[in-house]
Amino acid sequence: MQQKPSSFSIKDWSDDDKPREKLVQKGRAALSNAELIAILIGSGTKNETAVALSKRILSSANNNLNELGRVSLKQLMKFKGIGEAKAVSIAAAMEIGRRRQNEKAVSKAQISGSKAVFNLLQPLIADLPHEEFWIVYLNNSNKVIHKAQLSKGGITGTLVDIRLVMKQALEFGAVSLVLAHNHPSGTLKPSEADKKITKKLQKASEALDIRVLDHVIITQNNYYSFADNNLI
Repeated sequence: MQQKPSSFSIKDWSDDDKPREKLVQKGRAALSNAELIAILIGSGTKNETAVALSKRILSSANNNLNELGRVSLKQLMKFKGIGEAKAVSIAAAMEIGRRRQNEKAVSKAQISGSKAVFNLLQPLIADLPHEEFWIVYLNNSNKVIHKAQLSKGGITGTLVDIRLVMKQALEFGAVSLVLAHNHPSGTLKPSEADKKITKKLQKASEALDIRVLDHVIITQNNYYSFADNNLI
C-alpha cells in the first residue's frame, strides 16, 4: 500500500525555522511576508515547506501584497497544497490588511492635567453604585496608550493588584501612569486606604522608572486630584 504523502507542518520544523516561534521571540517585524503567510497556511506539501510555498504564491503576485490581495480563491487553490481553507485564510488576512489601511488612525487622548483625567473617565465610572479602580497608561507625550479597569469592589472599597499594574505597564511600554477610582458616596476626601495604595504604586513604579503622575477620585460632578493637592 502506498503511504499517504505527508506535509511539512511548521510544528515539525527546527526551532530556528519556525515562524510562529520567531514572531513570539523577535516580534512581528522580524518576519518576512512569506513567513507571515506560512503561519496562515500552517503547512506545505511533502516536497515543499510552508515558507517555500508562500514564496511561490507571493512571486505569482510580483511579491506585492496589494496584488496578492486581489488574487481570487480559485487562483490561490491552483497552488498544490492550498485548499479552500488555506485560501480563505490568506484572503481574510489580506482583507483585514486592506481595511486596516483604510481606517483612520485613532487619535490618542492627551492627559494635560487632572481635568483631562476626569473628562476621560467620568462617563465610565461616575454613576456606578460600587467602586472601580482604573489605570491610565501613558506614553512619553502623556498620550493615552491604554486605559483599563483594574478591579471592581463593593461600595466601601476595592482591591488593587500592584503586580498586575506593573506587568501591564511594561507590556504597553508605558512611561507613566494615572490612577483613578470613583467614590459612590459622592465624597471627594481621599481615605487613608486611598493614600496608602497610591504610595505603594508610586514605590513599585519608581523601581521600574515609571512615574505615577496623579490619582484622581471621581464623582458625578467633580473630582479630587492628588497631584493638584500636593499628595504626589
